[in-house]
Amino acid sequence: RTTTSSQGHSLACCCMVSHPLTQLFSVSRFSLFVAVIVLQSHAMKVHPKLPMPEALTSSTPGTWAHDTMSRRVEKDILQRLEEENAAEFKTPEFSSSKMKLSDLREELRTSSIIRHVEGSGEDLEDWRRAMADVVSKQETYLTAPWLAAEFYVYRRVLECFDYFNPASSTFRFDPFVKQKRSGLQTSVASSEALLKKFSKLPSQSTDQAPGLRLAILSALWGNKMDLSIWPADDVGDVDVFSEILEGASGNLLWDDTERLIGDMLERGRGEKCANRVHIVVDNAGFELVTDLALADFLVSSGVASSVTFQLKKHPTFVSDAMESDLLETVEYFGDLGSSNPYCASAASRWKEYLKNGQWICSEDFYWVQPHPMWDMPSSLSSKFSQTCDVCFVKGDANYRRLLGDLKWDYVLDSFQDVVGSYFPCDVVALRTLKAEVGCGMVEGSVEAAKAKDPTWQVDGKWGVVHYGKKG
Repeated sequence: RTTTSSQGHSLACCCMVSHPLTQLFSVSRFSLFVAVIVLQSHAMKVHPKLPMPEALTSSTPGTWAHDTMSRRVEKDILQRLEEENAAEFKTPEFSSSKMKLSDLREELRTSSIIRHVEGSGEDLEDWRRAMADVVSKQETYLTAPWLAAEFYVYRRVLECFDYFNPASSTFRFDPFVKQKRSGLQTSVASSEALLKKFSKLPSQSTDQAPGLRLAILSALWGNKMDLSIWPADDVGDVDVFSEILEGASGNLLWDDTERLIGDMLERGRGEKCANRVHIVVDNAGFELVTDLALADFLVSSGVASSVTFQLKKHPTFVSDAMESDLLETVEYFGDLGSSNPYCASAASRWKEYLKNGQWICSEDFYWVQPHPMWDMPSSLSSKFSQTCDVCFVKGDANYRRLLGDLKWDYVLDSFQDVVGSYFPCDVVALRTLKAEVGCGMVEGSVEAAKAKDPTWQVDGKWGVVHYGKKG
């Protein structure tokens, strides 16, 4: 038999007419060549500049991670999911889903050993690779890395609903859609007030900094409105965001806003704007509106030529946004009419951006999986390198992935060394703290937060604007 190498040469034929020692040398040389290629490929992976600390787990009682995996996901989130879909669960089509969801809740109550994701889905192999170490070590929901266990739970929820099986009666059923729609409906008052503020800003002026500052800080503090922590029913359709925005200026533990504004405006000077912006979106509902408002200002002011929204490929984390959620938000606001004129006017512009290609929606399975962002697929990394000047990464779960959910030092480990050193383009993290992980914060501000607020790491009242330059 003959086999052909990547160079197109017949290796076996060459060896058949050569001395055995020559054959051994040729094979060894080829093996060395392959080994070098593999090592070079591995070396091309860019990681944080600093030594890697250990990962967060959920095994320590009293921590937010432990409370999340031992109580909150099962008793709050999945219980609410069952209640919101009670009508569906009474039908024969959903009987299997109800039983599987009950089994999943029992696994969480007893912190069972984690198994591989089963059923349908083009992402199954990705999940087998992601959870291989966890499964081989027989980790439980509390001993596994928190990031992996939490993302895994939401993928298991979709398994319960046979979400990816076209033959299933529950194919593509979004078990969180009712909560997301409730969040959208109760966001109108805050959205109208916020969009009114933007309407008073000139779209083109000699000083775009005030508008850009408002857009950035609105997108940051919009992350406080997280439906997995504060359900829409607890808020109601009232303007709660104006007070949050006005009172939050002293709660930033690191603030790169002015440096970011300076760089974006400098890059955007001239006839052709150079800012191509991506936004890695977090939650639907009001937070998504603040992301749309940021993108609206960037394009309408000329600071950016285009904005690409990086969205989730399937439902996860209760309120995380998919393309369908973004499009539904635009349509819903467009139908509000004269009762909410600023929302309706904004929706008209947003539709035009989507139509003319200044706004682009992009979904990817990567955004719903627990890989640290330094393990970004090369196809996605190349897209950022080639099409993005500034990437805004929104929210706490995305921030945890930027940091790999590792125990970095809150003060000593800078965001530039942890994230800027590996990210494929300039990157901005807009995050309100909802997990016990962080880096690059001002020591005095951290100490002040500790003194004022015993739950400062997890209650969403404290935030960071981190800006990392491409390494």
